[in-house]
Amino acid sequence: MTQRAKIDTDGGGTRDTPAETEPPVVHRPAGLTAAEVAERVARGEVNDVPVRSSRSTADIVRANVFTRFNAIIGVLWVIMLVVAPIQDSLFGFVIVANTGIGIIQELRAKKTLDGLAVIGEAKPTVRRDGRAAGISTSEIVLGDLIELGPGDKVVVDGVVAEADSMEIDESLLTGEADPVVKRPGDPVMSGSFVVAGGGAFTATKVGREAYAAQLAEEASRFTLVHSELRSGISTILKYVTWMMVPTAIGLIISQLVVKDNDLKNSIARTVGGIVPMIPEGLVLLTSVAFAIGVIRLGRKQCLVQELPAIEGLARVDVVCLDKTGTLTEGGMDVTEVRVLHGADETYVRKVLGALGESDPRPNASLQAIITAHPDTEEWRCTESLPFSSARKYSGAAFSEGDGEESTWLLGAPDVLLPAGDPALADIDRLNEQGLRVLLLARTVHELDSPDVAKDARATALVVLEQRLRPDAADTLAYFADQDVAAKVISGDNAVSVGAVAGKLGLPGAENTVDARTLPADHEEMARVLDGNAVFGRVTPQQKRDMVAALQSHGHTVAMTGDGVNDVLALKDADIGVSMGSGSEATRAVAQIVLLNNSFATLPSVVAEGRRVIGNITRVATLFLTKTVYSVLLAILVVVSQIEYPFLPRHLTLLSTLTIGIPAFFLALAPNKERAKPHFVRRVMRYAIPGGVVAAAATFTTYLLARHHYTGADALGAETSAATLTLFLVSMWVLAIIARPYTWWRVALVAAMGGAFLLVLAVPWLQDFFALKLVGTTMPWAAVAVAAAGAAVLEVAWRWVDRRFPA
Repeated sequence: MTQRAKIDTDGGGTRDTPAETEPPVVHRPAGLTAAEVAERVARGEVNDVPVRSSRSTADIVRANVFTRFNAIIGVLWVIMLVVAPIQDSLFGFVIVANTGIGIIQELRAKKTLDGLAVIGEAKPTVRRDGRAAGISTSEIVLGDLIELGPGDKVVVDGVVAEADSMEIDESLLTGEADPVVKRPGDPVMSGSFVVAGGGAFTATKVGREAYAAQLAEEASRFTLVHSELRSGISTILKYVTWMMVPTAIGLIISQLVVKDNDLKNSIARTVGGIVPMIPEGLVLLTSVAFAIGVIRLGRKQCLVQELPAIEGLARVDVVCLDKTGTLTEGGMDVTEVRVLHGADETYVRKVLGALGESDPRPNASLQAIITAHPDTEEWRCTESLPFSSARKYSGAAFSEGDGEESTWLLGAPDVLLPAGDPALADIDRLNEQGLRVLLLARTVHELDSPDVAKDARATALVVLEQRLRPDAADTLAYFADQDVAAKVISGDNAVSVGAVAGKLGLPGAENTVDARTLPADHEEMARVLDGNAVFGRVTPQQKRDMVAALQSHGHTVAMTGDGVNDVLALKDADIGVSMGSGSEATRAVAQIVLLNNSFATLPSVVAEGRRVIGNITRVATLFLTKTVYSVLLAILVVVSQIEYPFLPRHLTLLSTLTIGIPAFFLALAPNKERAKPHFVRRVMRYAIPGGVVAAAATFTTYLLARHHYTGADALGAETSAATLTLFLVSMWVLAIIARPYTWWRVALVAAMGGAFLLVLAVPWLQDFFALKLVGTTMPWAAVAVAAAGAAVLEVAWRWVDRRFPA
């Protein structure tokens, strides 16, 4: 703000503009010229770090094609193409199709993520040729002059060129939470961000030379790892491999050496025993489910910066909400200016206008004041104190038009006023109506004095009305319905925050807690947090402590926010959610960014995570039941020294009808159940008894059939009977997994049963799959054994539920 013409401070004087009152012209650095920029680009001195939102196409293809299980199945497929009819090689075509689906879905997810990343990309303000403009971070060159304001992230390393009370938080790099005051000549590091004040710095290191460049690239990369779900599946697959290798070797020796059968038939039956041991579709289906989740959320303008965040939010049981920008919209309106102690209202409005002009980057509260009280261009700002969420106030010193000097503070009344001040009673009544109140006070101290707020004289109350988000009430109701506790944590007055939360129907909003009374001990703080829902006057460090306290009580915590004061808490929370309009720093540390700034999108993210986790847990039981019964059948065959009952075509048919097709639909179905921990234990407690029962029932039918049938075609009849039993037991596993029933789930199970009956009824399908039931005694015996197996399965799984609860 420059010096203005002299005015009469009573409001009615005349304007005088003598030349000698004009201030000296202050020359700001103009930044690089267009020619200098072009020269640096030619030398390669550009910030060309390839920060990607997703894996490359080559990475996606490689990850889906070159897997351990695809390699095993590929070798077996080639063998079967040589020694057996095409029917016995169908499993290879299924893998090709599944892998293709996985690649296509991940490429779609990549396209969605890349598009959203461009929308949400930060545009640092760079001064060139004397003009400031936002450009992409990749266009910054060495020597560029980059402007900074509250919430801006430092994108490259540099040296401060201009500073106006600029405070920078380097905690994401150093772990030190206290902001550092920066002056011209001080270094700044990429990855830090401005918490107060502003200025500009000159880029000294760009591209991969910047301190945090590699960290930033890794943090923003799309990933499918480091989640309980995927690590659990990896653990399961590791054990499966250990079981599969010795079992497969024993099966090979049994079928090729011990039994003196036709070589090609022995090879076919050996491969038929090995292939179903591999739960190859489980990994693929998980990738597809995650990828589809990204696409669905992308359509809702939700950028998932780290894919496991979908899973993490599904496990959340406490969501911490910042009031401003989350429950309320960013804008505010001044509804009243209430003068105190006989102050002149016209003079007060001039002070407010000058305060608004003194801050080049006003927050929402100050912007409302600027709109209501434009600056009269008559005062000169000699010093300013930017707003800080830790101080709860801002300030400025002015040279008034008549030569008078004055220093003013604007901020939280309960911070600036002493306890028991009469004005606090009026403020409480306003807060109870959900209004936000700021105090304008005149101080006699210098702005850089630690006692600047001491003995400040209250001059006026500025009453602001916040705009509630129209979707906030429904969103809070959703969380209540889903047993997710909502905690409103705000830096504003506790009573005012409680009134806003009450208007939105938040349970417990009437019991508000002033965070200044919170205990420092995490255990005691956690007890207070568990018993209350609304907290006001929370400092940035307290937000971080509150997240830690909740986590210490076993809670999975999500934190939402859009301001710089939310960054530390967002970083420490299990899941950080930022608004797209929030500061660059919050968007950088959050795993999920709501680009449409709609709090109502959050339930969609929770629902998507629950759908993915719940459904993958459900279908994993199908895949691993098949693995368990395949290993057990192979062991029983080796021990009994008999032919393996199945050809690959039989198990391809069974896997397709009882696992492959149903799993695809079940994995994409709605599922609102909150994700639970211990994925491996929860899946295996069903898969093991299911696999044991299926193997025992199938082998029993096979042994009965071997005693019942004789002659040259006996093996085919025995295989058909055993296949019938295995299909029926597997269908019962599917029927249990599909519960609770809906019309489409009943239709799905019935359709799979109808497809198998079609194979048994149509002659050319009988020949194609080598399935033909001979006589009536053995087929009905197979059905009876399967029915007994289904009954045992029901009892076993109910016992497991009681003995090993999830």
